[in-house]
Amino acid sequence: MDHLNPPPTGAMPPRTPLARPIQDLGAPYHDANAPPRDGTGHARAWRLATFVPAILTTLLLAGAFLDWFRSGGITPTEIALTGLVTVTFFWVAFSVATATVGIVTILAQRRTGAQRPVPAMDVALLIPTYNEAPCDVFGNALAMLEDLRRDTRSGHRYTLFVLSDTRDDAIAAQEVAAFHALRAALTGTPVHYRRRAENTDHKTGNLADWIEGWGGAHDAMLVLDADSLMSGDAIRALTDALSSDPAAGLIQSFPKVIGARSLYGWIQQFSSSVYGTLLSEGLARWSDAEGNFWGHNAILRTQAFAACAGLPHIDGFRARDAAILSHDFVEASLLRRAGWSVRFLPRISGSFEEAPQTLIDYILRDRRWCSGNLQHLRLLASSGFHAISRFHLFHGAVSYLTSPAWFVLLLFWALLGNGENSVLTYFSDQNPDFPLWPVMRSSGGLYMLAFMYAMLLLPKLMGVLSLRATGTTVRALGGPIPFATAILVEMLLSVAYAPVMMVQQTLAVLRVALGIRTKWVPQRRGTDGYPLRTTLAFHALETVTGAALVTGIAVGAVSLWLSPIAASLALAVPLSLLSGLDLSRWAWSRAHLAPPALGERQPVIRAATAYRAHMARLLADPPRDVAAE
Repeated sequence: MDHLNPPPTGAMPPRTPLARPIQDLGAPYHDANAPPRDGTGHARAWRLATFVPAILTTLLLAGAFLDWFRSGGITPTEIALTGLVTVTFFWVAFSVATATVGIVTILAQRRTGAQRPVPAMDVALLIPTYNEAPCDVFGNALAMLEDLRRDTRSGHRYTLFVLSDTRDDAIAAQEVAAFHALRAALTGTPVHYRRRAENTDHKTGNLADWIEGWGGAHDAMLVLDADSLMSGDAIRALTDALSSDPAAGLIQSFPKVIGARSLYGWIQQFSSSVYGTLLSEGLARWSDAEGNFWGHNAILRTQAFAACAGLPHIDGFRARDAAILSHDFVEASLLRRAGWSVRFLPRISGSFEEAPQTLIDYILRDRRWCSGNLQHLRLLASSGFHAISRFHLFHGAVSYLTSPAWFVLLLFWALLGNGENSVLTYFSDQNPDFPLWPVMRSSGGLYMLAFMYAMLLLPKLMGVLSLRATGTTVRALGGPIPFATAILVEMLLSVAYAPVMMVQQTLAVLRVALGIRTKWVPQRRGTDGYPLRTTLAFHALETVTGAALVTGIAVGAVSLWLSPIAASLALAVPLSLLSGLDLSRWAWSRAHLAPPALGERQPVIRAATAYRAHMARLLADPPRDVAAE
């Protein structure tokens, strides 16, 4: 394809190759260049403070269920259901425990002194792109580099590389025009562009190609996504952190969601801004040097990454010699295996990303993540991985496997949960006139249901209560009444969309089990919804399941306590159509559901918005000299 759209002359610097050996997952490996680290006594204490309460709470709930069943004699079905409840509820309890550790960390935080000077580093800013809108990619890049140029406090050197895997020649031509415009706007700042002839192994192969061709000239690489945005201060803070910690191979920031224009985008942005801080602080505390990698907005030591994180192809379920899809988790595990620490620094502000604007777009992205995370189950036995690295891999896979478990529980609860009027009834030989399944109206059942709902909502409540400790004021979030309204709306919408996501993630797991490959396509960034016919077909299973539950409730065969879930599933199509609602069109939503102002006030966001619009105008009517290139 490149012969139709040749790369611009001088777009890349001279090659500086760096060896990138492919790792053997069946043999341990240690990098001799990895320096020794301090002890992990504090990390063990925080891990005990996180895992032990989650395990104990889960065991208490399991005991309560068994005690509930014991009145009529425990059957194998009830033991199996208790097992399902135990497996699924642990992750709820673990989330609460992580948030608790997070709030303790925030309340105990101490102000640090002035940053000591650190050795200067040569950092490559890498933006892999695939059929993305060039005006957005290069507009964000211009905003970041302009913000960096204002920073005179460090001696770090930064070079930008836009690494294109674009297959569409029309988009590639716009990339070249945008590249020239970016170079012209940033005279004196090194800016480079490369488009691969073949996008072998997708993003993993794109970064590998850069490492093997040009990685030797740079101490570190800061990896960004096409929708990533970071302030100059955030980039410098990540660079300082890596420079000051010679044992660190990777440092991950916490990207906050920005750019929400739709209702579903607002849900994600509000949750990230208000609730995400506690969970990120807790995660950073118990993961310590065994952190994770999310594939973007993170800085990596180039030599260490090249030497230790070369990914092999693996044999998977219904696939042979397949590329590792969710590569970031595995690369973090390989770095830690080799002796390098992997850290998470959520307190670095100014790290942002965008999110899908509609429910269907979110689900389509989630399907790709599901395929990659389930693939990790085959890597749990890899030689030399740290126990916490294995937990990250396992947690990623289980986050999708719990949806089928919840779906099975929902079906059993619907079929068996309303006593003698249930759709299916279990009888004992000793007393065939009465079913063994406990009546949902019993006080024990109500208490347990209330407890489970409370645990699901507790991290949100903790996030709200800890806002002041994080330095966020209610005024910054719109004031008391708009903020309270936003909390209520977010919780109601989250409850409404959760059953739909449960069914869709169940389908995603089934697709992987059946060997149905999820095609990688660029993420849609707009709020434009899908046609009604497409939406009806996409949400057919939820709609049918919800209608069946509503019918069962109406005839008294299904418990009334399932009404919220039944309503959400039955209304999946209107909920999906509603998800793309443009909040700027309505005065009420502009007043009460405006995106949180936590990050939107940052100059780099305003600059990116302006530069993206400028690039869009430029590419729509490029100057003759740029068009000729």
